Amino acid sequence: MRRLLLLGGGHAHVRVLTDFAAAPPASVELRLVTPYRRQMYSGMVPGLVAGHYLEQDCVIPLAPLARAAGARVVWSSATALDAAARRVTLADGSTLDYDLLSIDTGAEIDRGRLAGAREHAVFVRPIEPFVRVLDDLAARAAATALDVVFIGGGAAGVELALAFAFRQAGARVALVTGGGEPLAGYPPAVMRHARRHLERRGVTVLRDACAEVQPGSLRLAGGARVACDAAIVATGVDAPRWLASSGLALDERGFVRTGATLQSVSHANVFAAGDVATRDDAPHPKSGVYAVRAGPPLALNLRRAAGGGDLVPYRPQRRSLNLVSCGGRRAIVSWGSVSAEGAWAWWWKDRIDRAFIARYALPDEAAATGPSAGS
Repeated sequence: MRRLLLLGGGHAHVRVLTDFAAAPPASVELRLVTPYRRQMYSGMVPGLVAGHYLEQDCVIPLAPLARAAGARVVWSSATALDAAARRVTLADGSTLDYDLLSIDTGAEIDRGRLAGAREHAVFVRPIEPFVRVLDDLAARAAATALDVVFIGGGAAGVELALAFAFRQAGARVALVTGGGEPLAGYPPAVMRHARRHLERRGVTVLRDACAEVQPGSLRLAGGARVACDAAIVATGVDAPRWLASSGLALDERGFVRTGATLQSVSHANVFAAGDVATRDDAPHPKSGVYAVRAGPPLALNLRRAAGGGDLVPYRPQRRSLNLVSCGGRRAIVSWGSVSAEGAWAWWWKDRIDRAFIARYALPDEAAATGPSAGS
C-alpha cells in the first residue's frame, strides 16, 4: 500500500480527487491535508465582492470530494516538510509520513514585507480569511463613508478595487499601484480599458509604493499620507515559509522547482502544481488558469507514480485567455496582444466560472460545512 499525501486543497488537487473518485487507484492510501473545508474559487472572488455572487456560488466543498475519492482528510496545515525523511509536520505538532507527496497549497502574501500591514491591514491571500471579513467591511461601508485602499496594481488589486467601488458607491476607494500603471505588463489596450473603468468608478489611482500601514492612514514611499479606514493588501504572492527548510529544490523566490512531469527536480516522489510551483522548463505566470489546467496531468502522473507506470510530460499553453472583471457586469478580455471589453466578456467569464464550480458539485455537498469528513 503506497501512501499518497495531497497537501492543500487547491484547484489541481480538486481535479485529482475527482479523477480518483471516478477510478480509484489500486493499493493507494490517500490523505488530504487542508485547513479549509472548501475551496474558494479565486476567479469569482471579485464578483463576490461586487455582490454578483453569494458565497455558495463560488465554493467547491472538499469533504464530499474527499469521501468520493476514499481520502482521509486532516483539517490542518503544514508547518514543516522534511523531503529526505518523507515527513510533513502539521500545525498541531503531529506528523504524517508519505511515499508520494503532491503540494497544491497555493501561495501566500508575506505579512512582514510591508511595515504595519500585519497589525492594520487585511490580506487577500489566503482567500478564505479574506472572504470572512467582507460582510463586516461592507456593513461598515454602508453605515458610513469609508476610505478603503487597495494595495497592489496587478489584476487582483484592480479587480477588487473596481468591485468594491461598484458595490459601495459611497466609499472613497483608492488603488496604490506600487509605482507603475494599473495592470502594468498587460497589453496597452488592456491597461487603457482598466484606467477608463477606474476613472468611471471614481477610484483614485496612486502611482506610488506603500511604505507603511498605520492606524487610519497609509504612508507612501514618496512621503505622502493617505487616509485609510481599511487597507487591503493584494500584492504579488510569496512562497510558504516552511518550504525554505524542506530540502526541495526551490527557485530564487522560494517556490518548488518542477519539471515537465510536475515532479520536483530534486525529489522524484514529490509533485507540485499551482501557485506554489515553478516550472523550470516552461515558466508561466502564477494564475488560476494554469493551476486548473495542471489538474488532469497531475492526476494522471500521480496515478502512474503510485502504480509504477511511466509518467507523461505536460507542457502548459504558451499564453492564456485573460478575463479581468470591471466591477459591474463588464470585463476585459485579452489573448496575446488582442483585447476587447464589454458586457459580453463578463457573460463569457461568468459562464466559464460557473461551469468550473458545477463540474465538481456532488449531491451531498452541503455536508462539507459539517464538523468533519474523517480525520
